[in-house]
Amino acid sequence: MKGLVPRLRARDVAARYFAHPIARVLIALKISANMLTLAGFGVAVVAAWLLADSRLFLGGVVMLAGAVLDMFDGAVARLSGKASTFGAFFDSVMDRLGEAVVLFGLAVFYMRDTHALGVYLTFGALTASLMVSYLRARAEGLNIPGDVGFLGRPERIVVLGVALLVGHPVYGLGIIAVVGALTVLQRAWHVQRVTRGL
Repeated sequence: MKGLVPRLRARDVAARYFAHPIARVLIALKISANMLTLAGFGVAVVAAWLLADSRLFLGGVVMLAGAVLDMFDGAVARLSGKASTFGAFFDSVMDRLGEAVVLFGLAVFYMRDTHALGVYLTFGALTASLMVSYLRARAEGLNIPGDVGFLGRPERIVVLGVALLVGHPVYGLGIIAVVGALTVLQRAWHVQRVTRGL
């Protein structure tokens, strides 16, 4: 549970002072949470296309813009009183697809450039990202808090975004692959510890 505290505090501050004020404006404009979720995925597709086309800096900017947009769908749903189980499910699914499509764009970039290490690290980053998310979902399906460890989705976005902006995504992918694997082990150990004796 200790690993949850800093992340939850950061989310609370971001929601209170950034997401909620903008969410109120979006609600006034009749923009729904699901519309924002779909828009976020669309932005991820554009980012992937830019990355595949070797425009790394612009692709990084667009990807980070999509991540900012993704902060608002949950806030809009809650503040408008329209939060639902399906909405949360839909948001999670589209988040995973958006992350995968961005990494696919990078894989295409490295394949075109015949950069074998880049391809390997992209696959490793994708695998680690999906497993980190899966372990959280599986833990929470067992009523165990699963958002623990070094590298959740927000951290992965920041790492990859910074790496793209400085023009060295291979370093970001390496960090995500390696630290993501460590996060998988952290989450597995966390579940094992919580369920010990059950």
